[in-house]
Amino acid sequence: MSTKTLAKAKITAALEALPAWTFKRDALVKTFIFADFREALSFMVRVGFEAEAMNHHPEWTNTYNRVVIRLNTHDAGGKVTEKDLALAKKIQSLSWVG
Repeated sequence: MSTKTLAKAKITAALEALPAWTFKRDALVKTFIFADFREALSFMVRVGFEAEAMNHHPEWTNTYNRVVIRLNTHDAGGKVTEKDLALAKKIQSLSWVG
């Protein structure tokens, strides 16, 4: 998959299909809120396996039931690429909280 950076218009259009994802500081960002820590951790494990399979790893934080994910491509100077959109779509498909 290409590491060519995407124009803001292309990112904005792609976000229409990614509920609650935003474009902030050169990254795709979303906060997921789960019922408890166990659910949050389960989600992170599922995402981890998919990210590893894609060889594209998120920047994320977890505090109790909250997981914040930030995606951009380091090989593209920390900008958003198709790799980030593909991983965001995969993450969205794994989420049961929206």
